[in-house]
Amino acid sequence: MCKFALAKRFKINSMNFIEELKWRGMINNMMPGTEEQLNKEMTTAYLGIDPTADSLHIGHLVGVMMLKHLQRSGHRPIALVGGATGMIGDPSMKSQERVLIDEPTLRHNQECIKRQLAKFLDFDSDAPNHAILVNNYDWMKDYGFLNFIRDIGKHITVNYMMAKDSVKKRLGSDTQHGMSFTEFSYQLLQGYDFLHLYETMGCKLQMGGSDQWGNMTTGTELIRRMNGGEAYALTCPLITKADGGKFGKTESGNVWLDPKRTSPYKFYQFWLNVSDADASKYIKIFTDLSKEEIESLEAEQEKDPGLRPLQKRLAREITIMVHSQQDYEAAVEASQILFSNKANDILHRIDEDTLLSVFEGVPTFEVPMSVIEAGVPAVELFTTHAAVFPSKGEMRKLTQGGGVSVNKEKIADANAIIDKTMLLNGKYILVQRGKKNYYLVIAK
Repeated sequence: MCKFALAKRFKINSMNFIEELKWRGMINNMMPGTEEQLNKEMTTAYLGIDPTADSLHIGHLVGVMMLKHLQRSGHRPIALVGGATGMIGDPSMKSQERVLIDEPTLRHNQECIKRQLAKFLDFDSDAPNHAILVNNYDWMKDYGFLNFIRDIGKHITVNYMMAKDSVKKRLGSDTQHGMSFTEFSYQLLQGYDFLHLYETMGCKLQMGGSDQWGNMTTGTELIRRMNGGEAYALTCPLITKADGGKFGKTESGNVWLDPKRTSPYKFYQFWLNVSDADASKYIKIFTDLSKEEIESLEAEQEKDPGLRPLQKRLAREITIMVHSQQDYEAAVEASQILFSNKANDILHRIDEDTLLSVFEGVPTFEVPMSVIEAGVPAVELFTTHAAVFPSKGEMRKLTQGGGVSVNKEKIADANAIIDKTMLLNGKYILVQRGKKNYYLVIAK
């Protein structure tokens, strides 16, 4: 990508980073002096990302958006992949120790995560504030245990570490499993990350979720004690839903940025279906729309909530940012399948993943491909081969009343021939019985 295109894609302006985060509701806690440091000079700041999967999920996006706003404000972001700390497991806000992962998996996950981050951050230009990706495994892998406890461990007391909420929570609530020394050492390792980046890259600010405050302040304390330097910490609130439910979780699990894990259609639908209260909050956090644009959308929403302009714009902005304009348009089109008079055309255009996402959970029937290739009367296919209807008589009766559709087109004759030209993505037939009952016949 040329430098002009990069500059156009990643706009840098003179906005005040802290003021920007404040009106967006993205500051939970901030060390004194942080804003003054940011106003004084281009500041390097880092945020840690858990590398235990080969994709980010939307729970990571708050931190990623903080890095994006930081870079847009003219400062330099560092995304730290926690390869070393990922091998240990952070005890913060967790009740049990997590599963550890090996180095080849960490390296694979790191590359996948960088590709996703590149949609939000400028890594490639020669701008002084271009983003940097680092992995703490690179400076920890050869650091011997004896050297580490001699050089670093002596500067932070056990009393100081025990006073952290993340430690007290585990020790107070988990008498059965306790807390391993491995986990206990986590805050010291994270503190050393900050020290290392401070010394090698001039990094003076660490950002993260509110659950990281204890680990982050350990880093600022280590820098103060070992270098006499000033370093700062800033946290964003943990995102919640208005009804108290957990943000980013669906019945099928996390909402991922990787389209193989969560299809763009399902990703789009997640944001489209948030409540009005959540849409008003999320559009500030998960887009870079201006305050004026958001206030205008909120006024539209208040005037006619049924039009849901907040949800539609939120879903549009974030789907394009994470996926693409094309994926967004395909998701919108797929959303219209159930209601559009061009549904048959749409069904023949959408890809298999989107088709399965739209009709997730509907009953399915498998039939031999040879049956479809030979051509088979609908009444035979949807009773004998696939029990969509309990009897041929019932299907004929419903067909006469206009209540049977194949690929969203009504059939007038129960004996109409179904053949391979009607297969969607070369293997599916969508059957509709009445207004709301859908079935997928899968040719194999």
